[in-house]
Amino acid sequence: MTRNRLFRLAAIAALMIASCSAMAQLRFGADKKFKIVQFTDVHWMYNDSRSDVAGENMRRILDAEKPDLVVFTGDVVFASPAKPAYDQALAPVIERNLPFAVVFGNHDIEFDLTGEQILEHLATKPGNLTSTTNGVSGVTNYVLTVKKSDANRDALVLYMFDSHRDSQAPEAVSGYAWIERDQIDWYCSSSDRFTAVAGSKPVPSVAFMHIPVPEFEYAVAGFDNFMVGTRKEAVCCPKINTGLFASMLIKRDVMCIFAGHDHVNDYITEWKGMALAYGRYTGGATVYNDIQGGNGARIIEFTEGERSFRTWIRLNDGNRVINEVTWPADFKNKK
Repeated sequence: MTRNRLFRLAAIAALMIASCSAMAQLRFGADKKFKIVQFTDVHWMYNDSRSDVAGENMRRILDAEKPDLVVFTGDVVFASPAKPAYDQALAPVIERNLPFAVVFGNHDIEFDLTGEQILEHLATKPGNLTSTTNGVSGVTNYVLTVKKSDANRDALVLYMFDSHRDSQAPEAVSGYAWIERDQIDWYCSSSDRFTAVAGSKPVPSVAFMHIPVPEFEYAVAGFDNFMVGTRKEAVCCPKINTGLFASMLIKRDVMCIFAGHDHVNDYITEWKGMALAYGRYTGGATVYNDIQGGNGARIIEFTEGERSFRTWIRLNDGNRVINEVTWPADFKNKK
């Protein structure tokens, strides 16, 4: 990473901190619940009528669910000009005064804005919690925490990962990029700090990224692992495994990795005691999207003090809910 890029990311991080500090902290409600809507693969194209379907989908789901946080897991825009495309894609969330966070997908920085320029634009938006960590590979690596309902202590940790684009060594390994070693070190040191503050007890955590880690592929390789949801394509993950999943198992804090990228998969499964889940394709007909029932979103609900979560898919009419499960209860003794 060049010195100029380090300085620019540091400046952006400071801007993000300043913009986020004006917002209320994420916090469990009086009912001890915290709800996230995961929108993924919006693939918005500016002033393209095919994206109107995505906007209608998001508005209906947000009105039905009234979440505490919205997470966009990558590929938010899909054409230049990117800045007004982001404005249109984020409008359903901003109109409802909801906090939101973004992690980049493999397409987000393919157009007329760099990752740093996208971050700077997001920093102007009310409700934005997207940030960066200086000195870590990629751009959208950062942590969000959800406080206890009645105290200023962290009850839930959300790890956001930049899953990059293409292979870092294309002459040797084709396909998608992999999580870098410094990202894993950043996660491990962050996890250790939260655990230490909590009296050596791991804080319940989840992770969000765009491209799934290879364990998504391992979990379904034999077609006999228990899953809930739709699987219509192979897992499109990197061919190199750098050990993020293993590090999460060792730290014992992350309950689930939520990914996107594969538009016609929306299932949740379990591997080695950790949940792995796809979001539901959120976009319109700007890319392939032939998943039964059409677009929608994954909803995730946590209960304060519990190492568990409920999750379901809400479809685009805002009324239909499918594939509701509770982890880990519904996965015990299942294969």
